[in-house]
Amino acid sequence: MGFKGSLNRTRRLCFFTILLIFFAKGITADEVQYGNDVPELKSYHEPDSEEEEVPGGSRIVAGASVTSHLEASTAKEERRSEDGHQDNGLEGEEKEDLPTQPPPIEERPKEIPVVNGGTANGEPCIFPFLFQGIEYSDCTTDGRGDGRLWCATTYDYDQDKKWGFCETEAQAEQRQQAEEAEEQYQTVIRMLNATTRKNHKKELYDKLLKVAEKGHHKAMEKVAYAMLFGDYMGQSIPRAKEMFEKLAVEGSPKAQMALGFLYAAGLGVNSSQAKALVYYTFGALGGNLVAHMILGYRYWGGVGVPQSCESALTHYKLVANQVASDVSLTGGSAVQRIRLLDEVENPGSTSGMLEEDLIQYYQFLAEKGDVQAQVGLGQLHLHGGRGVEQNHQRAYDYFNQAANAGNTHAMAFLGKMYSEGSEFVPQNNETALQYFKKASDLGNPVGQSGLGMAYLYGRGVPVNYELALKYFQKAAEQGWVDGQLQLGTMYYNGIGVKRDYKQALKFFNLASQAGHILAFYNLAQMHATGTGVMRSCHTAVELFKNVCERGRWSERLMTAYGSFKEGEMDSSLVQYLLLAEQGYEVAQSNVAFILDQPEGAQIFSENETYPRALLHWTRAAAQGYTVARIKLGDYHFYGYGTDVDYETAVIHYRLASEQQHSAQAMFNLGYMHEKGLGIKQDIHLAKRFYDMAAEASPDAQVPVFLALCKLGLVYALQYLQDLNVKDLITQVDLDQLLGPEWDLYLMTVIALLLGTVIAYRQRQHQIVVPPRPPAPAPAPPVRQPQEQPQAQAEPQAAGDTQAQAQAQAPAQPDQQEQQ
Repeated sequence: MGFKGSLNRTRRLCFFTILLIFFAKGITADEVQYGNDVPELKSYHEPDSEEEEVPGGSRIVAGASVTSHLEASTAKEERRSEDGHQDNGLEGEEKEDLPTQPPPIEERPKEIPVVNGGTANGEPCIFPFLFQGIEYSDCTTDGRGDGRLWCATTYDYDQDKKWGFCETEAQAEQRQQAEEAEEQYQTVIRMLNATTRKNHKKELYDKLLKVAEKGHHKAMEKVAYAMLFGDYMGQSIPRAKEMFEKLAVEGSPKAQMALGFLYAAGLGVNSSQAKALVYYTFGALGGNLVAHMILGYRYWGGVGVPQSCESALTHYKLVANQVASDVSLTGGSAVQRIRLLDEVENPGSTSGMLEEDLIQYYQFLAEKGDVQAQVGLGQLHLHGGRGVEQNHQRAYDYFNQAANAGNTHAMAFLGKMYSEGSEFVPQNNETALQYFKKASDLGNPVGQSGLGMAYLYGRGVPVNYELALKYFQKAAEQGWVDGQLQLGTMYYNGIGVKRDYKQALKFFNLASQAGHILAFYNLAQMHATGTGVMRSCHTAVELFKNVCERGRWSERLMTAYGSFKEGEMDSSLVQYLLLAEQGYEVAQSNVAFILDQPEGAQIFSENETYPRALLHWTRAAAQGYTVARIKLGDYHFYGYGTDVDYETAVIHYRLASEQQHSAQAMFNLGYMHEKGLGIKQDIHLAKRFYDMAAEASPDAQVPVFLALCKLGLVYALQYLQDLNVKDLITQVDLDQLLGPEWDLYLMTVIALLLGTVIAYRQRQHQIVVPPRPPAPAPAPPVRQPQEQPQAQAEPQAAGDTQAQAQAQAPAQPDQQEQQ
């Protein structure tokens, strides 16, 4: 019995242990997968940092929400709350740990240095200590001219005179050199940010190289990236690789990410996706956002790793949190996506870039007082893009001129600039509110939205959710995207209205149609957690990816394009390669386009270009780019970078035809049906695809017409070839077909034809052509008014007499009709 009882107790214990493990795993999985039931959504915030890393071990704010208990405080003050919650009953911010991030390192007690030299050699420092009436809690250089750190070994140095150095002479020299390098680095960076001249930047990068040679890590990072991309320095991938390796040993996340890129692209090293994945992972663990973005794309597309939507969602969401937190009220700078293929075929048609002459023309109009030109130039300088650099000072000047002329849009944008604040326009809620009110009273939706923001956040006025909702509704009714976004936020959080996820989803969708980055972010949050909609990891990843691609790193798209325009193909290619690793489809197609050119890039050998181009065409096609899908068909058709494979070419052409309705793909399918390449030869299907191509695009009508003419000729020749004419003639019985006297009928027809020809010839010989009459003598000058017109003096046709030639002009039309 004792044995059986202990056995039963053991079974019960095992059973409860299994249940406990099961429930623990279930709860953990639910928390990891779904997080909180209701995610916090993004509204506008101040930019937090210009760095591309998040601190290792820290917790990332997933989103700050506007709640029903919002106090009159700015977003920065809310984030400073020590306990991580909003004051006065606000909803807590959703926070997430970095994926696979190690726990925060506990602070260790401060080490007490043992002094060397001085009057107390070998004794420990005492902190704090008193020196000249001031307490010091650390080693200091005060009182010394050589800059060496020292401390006292008793509390009162003034009385006891017990002291010693905190460092050796070598350590002191090394520290002083590091401080000097840091000072030089900060000086060069300030000068780089203040200048726009290319030659000046080249000189500053030369100075930065000297700072990097002293071992300054940040300077080494900037110089290494400049050498990698050829930015203001000569491109040197081997030297960049050497510096990245030194920095990676020191634990630099940027360098680890860069080494991952070099191994992924095979630049300066043998390509190794395994090593690339290792370096990318280390960079991501160090907090590098670009590394997180690359890993998100790799897990989403299954590039070098097993495809995993949830892993991609984790990485993309973390990057999107940071990108969304940087979005300000003015919306940030614009992102230009230029396809080199379209730009070369149709220069300026798809880039959206403004020509310098056109910009100067608008500037001329603005100087002459054209209000629309002033507002347009103000918006261009406020957001940047389309070939215009972001310049808040010039934007303010243009808006101010237009506002003085009574333009409501200019008033509203001035309100935005004062509400946001910048280096040139100081933040001022009262001034912003005045401009918003002026614009709103005149029915401007931008002003109404700005006034709603003021009442929602309490900027210059007491918080009033009813008025905020009213102004947002007015702005949204006129289609203004900010009003739609804020209405969605209020419905989502139940601010001033009853919480309604369907209404929130509706307004977020409307705002996303205008391309608002926070609308994409909030929609992604809802799809990721299944709030108000059915949970969809795939949709959430696509939306988060869209947000991530609008981060600060997107500015390199224009830098790469500028290098391409200047003929620096290698520099442009390396920049586009990094962006392609991050998942930019336009960068992937541009990389393939450059590699596809006969003299596109020199950093790869000739036998490498087509396989690499094929790889990037494949990645771009997987993201839905039609031309890339057609290019894949061409590469397999002609055997570029792969073996000739007509069947695979047909598959790619068919995908492009069915999914994107490409006229080029339909034409190619028609040709392959005509020739029987990779598919059964069928002239009827060939004609069908040719006709479909002509219907899909007007540009295809001419080549389709020529192809159909050729197809008809080939069909006729094939018909005649298949037809045995000799046997056909022998089988024809003329007596049965035309009757027994068919030869008499034939002779009669021939005689009639011969008679007709003879009669016609005789009639032609009876017509006599008269000689050309002589020209009339010139009339004397005194009788010039009575001269006949020149038309009357011209010779007449056959059969006319000399008297008829001198007749009056009204008789000539009848003569011409008879002729």
